[in-house]
Amino acid sequence: MNTMDRHWAGQPERGNLALMRLTAWAARNLGRRLVAPVVWAVVLYFYLSGAQARRAIADYQRRLTQSGDMPVPLPRRMPVYRQYLAFAHAILDKLDVWQGKITLASLDIADPDGLHGQMGQGRGQILVGSHLGNIEVCRALAERTGALKLNVLVHDKHAARFSRLLNEAGGGLRMIQVSELDAPAMLDLAQRLDRGEWLAIAGDRVPLRGDRCAPVDFLGATALLPQGPWLLAGLLRCPVNLLFCTRHGPRYRVAMERFSDGIEWTRATRQARIADSAQRYADRLAAHCRQAPLQWFNFYPFWKDDA
Repeated sequence: MNTMDRHWAGQPERGNLALMRLTAWAARNLGRRLVAPVVWAVVLYFYLSGAQARRAIADYQRRLTQSGDMPVPLPRRMPVYRQYLAFAHAILDKLDVWQGKITLASLDIADPDGLHGQMGQGRGQILVGSHLGNIEVCRALAERTGALKLNVLVHDKHAARFSRLLNEAGGGLRMIQVSELDAPAMLDLAQRLDRGEWLAIAGDRVPLRGDRCAPVDFLGATALLPQGPWLLAGLLRCPVNLLFCTRHGPRYRVAMERFSDGIEWTRATRQARIADSAQRYADRLAAHCRQAPLQWFNFYPFWKDDA
């Protein structure tokens, strides 16, 4: 199989913008309960027509169940389809939060290091998230309440239609393309941190070009994670934090934790320091996946031994 065919960024964006708009309009004006049959039908279409995605999710679920104790077990019936359905509900939640239908009262926040109190105080920091759960909820609430200016580093060219839909829903998007992080862009990021703004970046999306990846043990097998978050932290000399936001029933559980007060490396120690950071991140991501097993929304071959 061609490497580009297997890479997440090499896949065309699935979904028609007009259909996305219609579904969003129906959910907003008719209510999600009434539009639920439409959502189920759309999810079933993507489930049946996406063989590679089905295999990728089934592979993840198999590795998850074999990797250790799971506080929250997978459902016995149709677990792969239910992960698709969880993804659809996460998309609708992203639209809801920008429209004010999800508020801070909907969140249960675990913040043992007091990171929330540091937001907007002093120099900015880095938040490393993932494709587990729905960090868009946190970002939207931070923007809507004015508590924080958050800049999101993304590879969103593969999801331009959905990004456009979020903008139409009221999303004040402040996104920066990761592929464009040249010297002027790095200077811009440093200036944003100096102004007290924070940066957010996913730690579980491998870059399309280049070899800046770190092999880690993730759920019992070798996977590649990007070096980007840890390289940025060393170059920008700022604290690094982890952020997870997962749905549990009608509520969202937000976990914020300090990862490092600062990742320092030299040319001689860079590879070892980044490898250690990537592995520590992989361990935390795996732990949170076990708490919300249907909510890691990766639909592409992820492990090095994937066929």
